[in-house]
Amino acid sequence: MLDALPLSSSIDSRAGAASLRRAVAADADAIIGLLSDDPISAARGDVASAEDRPAYASALDEILADPSNDLLVVELDGVVVGTLQLTSIPGMARRGAKRLLVEAVRVRSDLRSSGIGSAVMRWVSDHAAPALGAAMVQLTSDAARTDAHRFYERLGYVGSHVGFKYTLPHG
Repeated sequence: MLDALPLSSSIDSRAGAASLRRAVAADADAIIGLLSDDPISAARGDVASAEDRPAYASALDEILADPSNDLLVVELDGVVVGTLQLTSIPGMARRGAKRLLVEAVRVRSDLRSSGIGSAVMRWVSDHAAPALGAAMVQLTSDAARTDAHRFYERLGYVGSHVGFKYTLPHG
């Protein structure tokens, strides 16, 4: 866990006041549901099948046990409606600058465009990154996510790099 971060924070959106907190093992099903609620993730196999639950639970345990990682959930009226993973990456480039990597940002489909995602990403840049001493926040977004790209650009993110991924045959 990224110990420099507060255990929970309040964020405001058009959907109402929400809380952002560290995920716990009991959040696994809600997080799996958010991943499968996304068509691109679902096409990659995130379909919330019961036989996959142990793999997700193991991954959540591993993320929460790693001091460079954290998984956060957004709650609205006591219900998990969003999630994201943060990874602190020390680096040599840019005079040893630390980066905060944001991954797997999801907001429940019926609440997209409600301001929850914007509030979460503002919290990342305004609170999480400075608390961790990060010089920059970076993320990747699937090339097919054109709406997400516009969203990130509205928040000031710049599409400055081209990313590449190599899926291993056993993965």
